[in-house]
Amino acid sequence: MRLFWSTAGVTLRELFLENFTGDLEYHPRRAIPYLGLGFAALCFWIFSPSDMKFSTVPLVFFLGSLTLLLKGIFLLRKSSEALGLTTSELADLSDPAKRKSLSSIPNQAAQVVQDFGAGPLLLWPLLNVGKDIDNSWINPPRFSVFLAGIFLFFFGWSIRHLTATGGQA
Repeated sequence: MRLFWSTAGVTLRELFLENFTGDLEYHPRRAIPYLGLGFAALCFWIFSPSDMKFSTVPLVFFLGSLTLLLKGIFLLRKSSEALGLTTSELADLSDPAKRKSLSSIPNQAAQVVQDFGAGPLLLWPLLNVGKDIDNSWINPPRFSVFLAGIFLFFFGWSIRHLTATGGQA
């Protein structure tokens, strides 16, 4: 029984690692939509009415914007493609025959939804920091933000795997 749980934990960890770091190659044309959508989601939170700013939906947009902006920055970095590669693998990156082709547009849109959902899914503990800073915020919507993150992440993941062609998930 112990072996099953340790194997399931590794599989789940590998799933998250693959989904978050699997497509961080240098690609400025993909970075622009990520930065634009991240900025738009951040503007949704900034321009929300002050009495609604700390409710579930604006907080989901705020945390989702952080992950989109972070991924956009990583897509702009030439060095992010070489994370964890050896010197010979790094030299092979300049070969045009070995470059990855872009996936389909529905697959890319699902990846954006998945990355957006990763914000509330992984960053919901930041709501506790907000509660510590502002004592008037009595009950932050931690659970509903976390559930929204789970839904968005797995919705994007399922659409991405349904639209994958030829092992490009």
